[in-house]
Amino acid sequence: MTIKKRNPDSGGTYHFDNFFKISADFICIAGFDGYFKRINPAVSKLLGYSDEELYANPISSFVYAPDLKITIETREQVYKNKPLLNFENRYLTKSGEVVWLSWTSMPVEEEKLVYAIAKNITHKKRIEEERNLLLANLTKINKDLKHLSYTTSHDLKSPVNNLLSVFDLIDLSKINDEETLEFITILKNATESLRQTLKKSVDELIHKDELNAPIEELGLNKNLNEVLLSIKSLIENSKIIIHIDFSELAEINFNKEYLKSIFLNLITNSIKYTKPDTLPSISIVSKKINGISQLIYSDNGLGFDMEKVKDKIFGLHQKFHDHIDSNGIGLYLIYNHITNLGGRIEVESKINEGAKFTIFFKD
Repeated sequence: MTIKKRNPDSGGTYHFDNFFKISADFICIAGFDGYFKRINPAVSKLLGYSDEELYANPISSFVYAPDLKITIETREQVYKNKPLLNFENRYLTKSGEVVWLSWTSMPVEEEKLVYAIAKNITHKKRIEEERNLLLANLTKINKDLKHLSYTTSHDLKSPVNNLLSVFDLIDLSKINDEETLEFITILKNATESLRQTLKKSVDELIHKDELNAPIEELGLNKNLNEVLLSIKSLIENSKIIIHIDFSELAEINFNKEYLKSIFLNLITNSIKYTKPDTLPSISIVSKKINGISQLIYSDNGLGFDMEKVKDKIFGLHQKFHDHIDSNGIGLYLIYNHITNLGGRIEVESKINEGAKFTIFFKD
């Protein structure tokens, strides 16, 4: 197949074959029957198969097995004349290497063909994975160190307090030796100093997160809009319906970056875990109940079996659905953002009935 276009300057025609051949991106034409009809050299170069092998086998046979289900479901939508933008999935090369591709596909129904371009984003995905793993590890290490510090301080407080009680029980009037009295005074002062040091250490730990994460008065609507703008393309492609009501509580005292992260992770999770054949919908409402600022977030997605996951829903690397982009970090970060600043979060959910997250802020 040769693609030609009229050259208005020369009056002749020129072929796009050279562009097709030298492009580093995948350029391919696929039939509605699931087979390649034409591919550029970049396809065989990355996947390691010959052109004959790529043309002779269904495209699905080259897809990495864990991504096959969502790939087939997405392809069926393309066949229904729905363009595909920035769809990411994994392919398995002939040598066994897994590569990530980001696809943009345009169907032509009357030709029963799909015209597609894919970028190799393997390097980007590996960097993202390493960054997320590093962030999670650093967060866990910091949390473990704080827990160790709290535990150590708590364990030392009891014997120190007991020792001070012993000093209070000693009747110094019955001790005539000056040197003994001096030693007792030194020991008592040193013990009191140790108690004050322990108290100071615990106080510093309690306030450390607040010092590193400055609290300010934040407009909920403004911060949410900034997040929605940052994922505008994802929002539009998902066709998600968003209901927002901040009329009862327009502002909260919280950390700006933490709040954006909470909005971002909740919204992207709702899009990621949308029920098949269902238009995604979310609701974000703020309230002030009994003097406590609350943010109620709910969606109509896949939901959770709370009996099975209630004790680990906010754990690191906990996955509850077989989505290819699931990494078990989002809810872990949300939980830490909230609890580090003295708040708490509750979850209500049922399988295929969505999820509801209620965040209680420390005012």
